[in-house]
Amino acid sequence: MFLPSFRFLLVIAAYSIAGAAYAASHPARKPAPTAAEINPHAFRSAIVIDATSGKVLFEQNADVQNPPASVTKLMTFLIVAEKIKHGELALDTPVTITAEAAKTGGSQVWLVDKEKIAVGELLYALMVQSANDAAVALAIQVAGSKEAFVELMNLKARELGLTHTVFHSPHGLPPARGQEADLTTARDLAALARRLLTGTDVLRYTSTREHDFRHQNGKGNKLANHNHLLGLVPGCDGLKTGWYQKAGYSLAATVQRNGRRIITVILGSPERKLRDITTTRLIEKGFAALAAIPAPIPLPQSSAQAAAPAPVPPSAAQPAPATDNTASLKLVPLPPGEQGKPLDSDPGPTVHLSIPGEKK
Repeated sequence: MFLPSFRFLLVIAAYSIAGAAYAASHPARKPAPTAAEINPHAFRSAIVIDATSGKVLFEQNADVQNPPASVTKLMTFLIVAEKIKHGELALDTPVTITAEAAKTGGSQVWLVDKEKIAVGELLYALMVQSANDAAVALAIQVAGSKEAFVELMNLKARELGLTHTVFHSPHGLPPARGQEADLTTARDLAALARRLLTGTDVLRYTSTREHDFRHQNGKGNKLANHNHLLGLVPGCDGLKTGWYQKAGYSLAATVQRNGRRIITVILGSPERKLRDITTTRLIEKGFAALAAIPAPIPLPQSSAQAAAPAPVPPSAAQPAPATDNTASLKLVPLPPGEQGKPLDSDPGPTVHLSIPGEKK
């Protein structure tokens, strides 16, 4: 009378064994990770915005403060650019280099005390080489001292509504003993980047991959841009990298494709390659999200405006040659089924990025 029950148990056991074997050979698929789950340690603060409207396409801890390191130089550039715009400076204005500027450490162009360098050349040094000595030289030229220039930086930050930003230097170097670090957020830097893109010619400098810098004595330095995404990520033409140990690796980047532009900011990444890979990924997913948003209707042009050719920036007319640090980058586009999805709906395209060279 127990035989049927015994057979039943044997059948159940057989199915259990078969099921276990199948499970072992076919592991269960995990749910697709969201953008935030892709790598929770890729940055401390990040944001992606539409450069035209300011609409946020992605954000994670976007209001968490972090030292921006050399990304600070975006504000330095803005102050100088607005002085030029208002006629208080010119690109050919000679700047007499002070001993204070010449002895500034970190990334530099080795300025010499008392030599004279034009403002325009110092701007290339600032944005291409991320030269700290150039930042100090420009600050002293504009405001008379680093301290006075930093006051201008903080006034401009308040004017722009950068409520989580405070500057203590024109260059972003780690603070010396008794000094405080510059602090900002991804959201604030994205707003600063929008101002630069709409009100200055910052792309003239940030899209330049190499520049021949000349000293007054005729000696030269070949400047190399620290933004390794230039020439690798289609449409990338800026903006600024930053690094020191406690700050981590940071990058404010911008990309234009098919008349649409986005801005991405990452602060506090533990590794340079991780910062660049994550930025590249957010760029691709940002454009995927932007595709679902109708493009703004362009304002009607006058006949004179319509006839006038669009200006071509010098860097676009004569692209700089690739350097020995050129990386190998492969981007796999989003499949049609993923295009237009919200940014945090899937892991996005596969990115293979191998970048040698300096840390910044």
